Amino acid sequence: MIGSAAGLCNIVSFVSFNFASPIRKAMPAVETLTAKPTRSEQEAARRSFPALEESLKSLAKDTTEIEIEETAQKITVPTMALQLLTRILRDLGEGRPVQIVPIAAEMTTQAAAEMLGCSRPHVIKLLEQGKIPFTKIGKHRRVKFEDVMKYRKAMKEAQRQLLKDMMRDDEEAGLYDS
Repeated sequence: MIGSAAGLCNIVSFVSFNFASPIRKAMPAVETLTAKPTRSEQEAARRSFPALEESLKSLAKDTTEIEIEETAQKITVPTMALQLLTRILRDLGEGRPVQIVPIAAEMTTQAAAEMLGCSRPHVIKLLEQGKIPFTKIGKHRRVKFEDVMKYRKAMKEAQRQLLKDMMRDDEEAGLYDS
């Protein structure tokens, strides 16, 4: 429930929200929830997403007080975090796993491989070919999240263009009925 009276905090109540990571390390560079959400998690996310999205439209402050209904605990969070939560809920509601990565984070080659959907040896090959910038700390390679995403975006665009070219060639060869 959101209310805003003069001098009062905005309050958002959540029935329940669980975001768990199977990786529990001190201050990891990449927080991952790789499992596909269950049907009940998808349904809860689908119910929560529109309500939170609508509530955020009326928030004017940089922070918002939220109350966790089950514990009656109130915490103040940045409104930006609630905006991120809407994106998480939308993706979970659509059955997609969620991954949260700090923008400036450096990641291991294994994390980069998971993000690109390929093997770690393939990522190392890409690094050695200079297709993705990296730094070496001792024997370990580290890549920046933004560099991995830049490479991923370029590859997706190249794939789209190749598909367009193939379709055009097939049309010119008369393989498609118009």
